Amino acid sequence: MEEWKECKLSEIMDLIGGGTPKTSNPDYWDGDIPWISFKDFNGERRYVGDTEKKITKLGLENSSTKILSKGDIIISARGTVGELAIIPSDMAFNQSCYGLRAKDFVDSCFLYYLLKQSVNILKHNTDGSVFDTITRETFENISVKLPPLPTQQKNAAILSSLDDKIELNNKINTNLEQQAGAPFKNWFVDFEPFGGKMPEGWKVGKLEDIADYYNGYAFSSKELLNEPEENCLDVFKQGHIKKGGGFISDGTKSWYPLSKCEKLKNFILKKGDILMAMTDMKGNVAILGNTAIMPVDDKYIVNQRVGLLRAKENLNIDYPYLYLLTNDHDFLMDLRSRANSGVQVNLSSTAIKESEVNIAPKEVYKQFNDIILPLFEKILANQQENQKLANIRDTLLPKLMNGEIEV
Repeated sequence: MEEWKECKLSEIMDLIGGGTPKTSNPDYWDGDIPWISFKDFNGERRYVGDTEKKITKLGLENSSTKILSKGDIIISARGTVGELAIIPSDMAFNQSCYGLRAKDFVDSCFLYYLLKQSVNILKHNTDGSVFDTITRETFENISVKLPPLPTQQKNAAILSSLDDKIELNNKINTNLEQQAGAPFKNWFVDFEPFGGKMPEGWKVGKLEDIADYYNGYAFSSKELLNEPEENCLDVFKQGHIKKGGGFISDGTKSWYPLSKCEKLKNFILKKGDILMAMTDMKGNVAILGNTAIMPVDDKYIVNQRVGLLRAKENLNIDYPYLYLLTNDHDFLMDLRSRANSGVQVNLSSTAIKESEVNIAPKEVYKQFNDIILPLFEKILANQQENQKLANIRDTLLPKLMNGEIEV
């Protein structure tokens, strides 16, 4: 620790501002340069994912946006502040973010984890009465401890190895889900094993014919805990549901004491429960109707505006089928078309329960489950492993960043 130095965040990195080429000029857009906005790196990923928009060289030259290089870091600076990601290749970015480039005496990966450790402090130092905003002064007001470069690299390597395994599991899960989605579409949408048309013995029904539906519990904000306590449940909110479907383990953080759950047992979630997002923003519908699978028993309690689906027991239907059905494109588009539209877009319980589905005989679901259920059991096991790895990483993070543990 004698070689560790205390310094300001602003002293160990360069801050780079972004910008947006004029959207009214088509010559600035649809080029070859990826252009990042906040939604391109909001989520569980350590690295920025595929960008939805690209700009031209002319757009770059005629705006304030800059190019970030591989290994640079990006942080959201307005609204939902403090989201971090690493840049995997050259990219431009918009003005709601800062690019952060490590000085030559700072390891870029170590800087990422140092910032991750400092996110809560950054959030508490934001400016703005309407929208929280990280400014350049924010970084000048926060002190951190910086070890020698070899120590930075060693500490970053430990944390990075845990994230590498998490990301590998996520890739495996994506592949497994794609493997499961193909036979679902083949059997229940295109009817390919049955000559391309609905076979005899099948019928068209409603979602409520094959699954029981429940609304989440309407907690008051005063009831919820902002920090976990002994003997409490995680509150499952829409922030736990991925765009396109899937479970985000480190989604919106709230907790509820077990001591108050005596009359709320029906809202405590079980492994295989299907959770549906019922609300979204009108101008940017992203997760409305998408679902996630609960991977564990008795750890979460479901919040309002999240619908809970459980397969009826007498049809041989299991959770993988319900998950694939509710995230199927045609099902989702039909469901969204029946949402109530206002400032927000909302799904009613009735709209969900009355969604049209093709209902097969029991033996078809049995055959499907025999093939697909092992894939999803592996997915849930990987998710549980990821949660344990993330807990280890989050425990080590402050200790490594503060020098409490020496490698």
